[in-house]
Amino acid sequence: MTQASALYRGGVFHSRLRPRQHQLNYRVFWLMLDLDEIHALDADLRVFSRDRFNLLSFHERDHGDGSGMPLRSQIEARLAEVGVDIGSGAVRLLTMPRVLGFVFNPISLYYCHHEDGRLAAMIYEVTSTFRERRSYVLPVMATDADAGRFRQQTAKSLYVSPFMHMDMRYDFKGRPPGETLALAIDGSDATGLLIATTMTGRRRPLTDRALIAAALSMPLLTLKVVAAIHWEALKLWLKRVPLTRKPDAGPGVLVLRAEAKDGHRRVPNARPFEAETKRQRQPSP
Repeated sequence: MTQASALYRGGVFHSRLRPRQHQLNYRVFWLMLDLDEIHALDADLRVFSRDRFNLLSFHERDHGDGSGMPLRSQIEARLAEVGVDIGSGAVRLLTMPRVLGFVFNPISLYYCHHEDGRLAAMIYEVTSTFRERRSYVLPVMATDADAGRFRQQTAKSLYVSPFMHMDMRYDFKGRPPGETLALAIDGSDATGLLIATTMTGRRRPLTDRALIAAALSMPLLTLKVVAAIHWEALKLWLKRVPLTRKPDAGPGVLVLRAEAKDGHRRVPNARPFEAETKRQRQPSP
């Protein structure tokens, strides 16, 4: 059987248009993990582990509601909230792994497929440096699924940066990853396009050799992600981009805590994610 899980090496490009122009371009790598294959990957790979320390590792409590409960069950519950049933269809997660035990993922993507392989929905799991998380659960239109693509819109409902206000809309465009990864995320406000982000990469086999090569070429990747976020924030501040005030966490936002000494994450206000239904806007085919 062909393995769906893979390594993607590429980069993130981000451009801000107003009130000061600002760009960043960083090399990164992601793992595409089929949730049904993670146990086998843990057994087959020496430098990758599930729920235990390794050079690279995947911990379920780093995702979803932070409880460590099976992600597949959590995803199925989130999909049910927007009326999507994938049956035994594949759920594939694009995310950065823990590197030597440390991870921070600004965004992780769940590609949720029907049993016939067509894309049924996307879940955009956004986590902020303020330790808050929001999952945007967006069905894929049938016409787009048949064309092998997705085009989705949703209102912003998580405060991710002191340099961007909350009255914004996200537009997502892309295709399920194959030999290449390509995703565009635009953020717009009442004036128009404010930020444009692209994630691109090329597929590599998920082998020990490929994982070691990626880790060596981009050492301490996940720690550098956090450092880069604060470095870019400093540059925006020096450019005198106005600051915004952080609101209280709204409905559907999960507030996370750091891990306790026993290694388990404490989630003080865990509650079901509220799906973007009323505010979600789907583009015309």
